[in-house]
Amino acid sequence: MKYIASWSGGKDSTTSIILAHEHGEPLDLIIFSEVMFDEYTSGELPEHINFIKKQAIPRFEEWGYEVKILRASLNYMDIFMREPTRGKRFGTGMKTGFPMAGRCQINRSVKVKPIKDFFKTVDYEYTQYIGMAVDEPVRLERVVKTDNQISLLQKYGYTEKMAFDLCEKYNLLSPIYEFAPRGGCWFCPNARLAELKHLRTHYPDLWKKLLDLENEKNLIGNVWNTLTHTSIHDMEERFYWEDRQVTLFDYIGGADS
Repeated sequence: MKYIASWSGGKDSTTSIILAHEHGEPLDLIIFSEVMFDEYTSGELPEHINFIKKQAIPRFEEWGYEVKILRASLNYMDIFMREPTRGKRFGTGMKTGFPMAGRCQINRSVKVKPIKDFFKTVDYEYTQYIGMAVDEPVRLERVVKTDNQISLLQKYGYTEKMAFDLCEKYNLLSPIYEFAPRGGCWFCPNARLAELKHLRTHYPDLWKKLLDLENEKNLIGNVWNTLTHTSIHDMEERFYWEDRQVTLFDYIGGADS
């Protein structure tokens, strides 16, 4: 029997590894599935993938754990530019475009698939550590129903808040928690307002990639969030005027002082 931790770099899955280390739980391998935007650009936020590769992985290796980074054969742009192979849009020259929020093909085909493919190649019995806290009863119920998945957070009575604090204690808390409640790809249509502002402010090159993609022709999903019909250009205009408003208030405040 081998023990494998599925790790995203978030607080819960990181806590799972810390608990294994603290309590001497068996752990043979840690797997991380990296979503790619294109062949060269990670879909993970830059500070998160930097945390993964330069901070967390070296620490885990110091503890004696092997870490394996998985990647799908497809990336975001492969799916974005792909033409339908069946259905009423087959042969029309239309491209898939932006994924549907809530039923994200990127998560299914680029994030989850390499993990499933990896476990299909495993030729030995294994137990999978899943990062789920005790205050996530609905998700934990799914783990209970499986024979080869364990939550160490459940075993040691860890809530999400306790997981956050433990990661902070070990200096293994991803910087994404400074502006977001959880991680996600920088192009995700489910991103919150604060996450979009962060992307635009700190990574204008990535923000521009999304703006440019909305200018592509013949897209089935032709706006960033196809569910709410919210476009990145809408958000760009909103943030632009918010910035102008702040600048104006600063100017008026300076003149009054």
